Amino acid sequence: DIAILASFSGEGGVERMLVNLANEFAERNHRVHLLLIKSTSRHLKELHPGVEAISLGSRHTATSLLPLISYLRAHRPARMLVVKDRAGRLAVRARALAGTETRLVLRLGTNLSASLKHRNLFQRWLRLWPIRHAYPKLDHIIAVSKGVADDTISLSGVAAAKVSVIRNPVLTPRVRELAQSAAPHPWLKEKTLPVVIGAGRLTFQKDFATLIRAFSRLSEKRQLRMIILGEGDQRSALQALIDELGLHDKVDLPGFAENPYAYMARADLFVLSSRWEGSPNVLTEAMLLGVPVVATDCPSGPAEILQNGRIAPLVPMGDWRQLADAMESILASPPDSALLVDAVKDYTVETSADGYLAALGLGSNTP
Repeated sequence: DIAILASFSGEGGVERMLVNLANEFAERNHRVHLLLIKSTSRHLKELHPGVEAISLGSRHTATSLLPLISYLRAHRPARMLVVKDRAGRLAVRARALAGTETRLVLRLGTNLSASLKHRNLFQRWLRLWPIRHAYPKLDHIIAVSKGVADDTISLSGVAAAKVSVIRNPVLTPRVRELAQSAAPHPWLKEKTLPVVIGAGRLTFQKDFATLIRAFSRLSEKRQLRMIILGEGDQRSALQALIDELGLHDKVDLPGFAENPYAYMARADLFVLSSRWEGSPNVLTEAMLLGVPVVATDCPSGPAEILQNGRIAPLVPMGDWRQLADAMESILASPPDSALLVDAVKDYTVETSADGYLAALGLGSNTP
């Protein structure tokens, strides 16, 4: 019925979002094949029994062409949802070589222009040329925010009519249920000071160094603590910065959290410090739980979620002084939690699944 092609290579928001979506498809009695390029994510344990996980037996998108062609020829799926840019380009080639008429829908969750800004001219060309060649051959593209949609149309030359904005399927009853679990950290069990939470891969994109510097500035004025959840290649550099700033007893990096919601729900503030995003799930999840938030005005997503700063402060990327000031302001005068919850009401798995099914040709308003 529905094939989904994705790489499950970590514990991030994309993997969690895909499990939510696949499970909702299965709940609606669609037969779902989840084709895995990598299959190391713990989120796979949460799959609905009606979702069949099929490993392509490859460790990278670049080596997945032949297994994907074999799958397409054997199963001839009527429709396939493909997640992320490289997998989308792979699917276009595989469909052509397999000779099937599978409807291909690509889901994009990143502002490509922003991610390419940090590459040299040749690297940008290497990424853009195949995008401009492959994307027009897709049947439809789903963007997670208007910023991602506008950027994709501009970069790829795809007609605007072939691109839809569909919010991430972030909000499920399970999020609130998990948020009520026991406090997972000593600073949250017996809370004597306000606690700030950050969450995401410890990578250049997430820019936790700016958050740590902002926290350092704020900690000179008031007593508080911070927990940053996640793993990544910048762990040692971030820990070195924490030690250098004398924050070893105030900032903790506990690693990947199987249940981040139990942390979020007890936070006094959630901060997103990214250089770029698509539509940051962690920000949406924190708001669902009524937690005050501050975010960088990065492309794309935070400005749309926070309604251009009406719901919560947006600060320039990389500016730790302004970030510290915004954090102080929200801690001193937190917003009404009902306002935060209402702002993300469209990010439910049901609403999102309706849009995805329509894009795949299974709804009454297929684009």
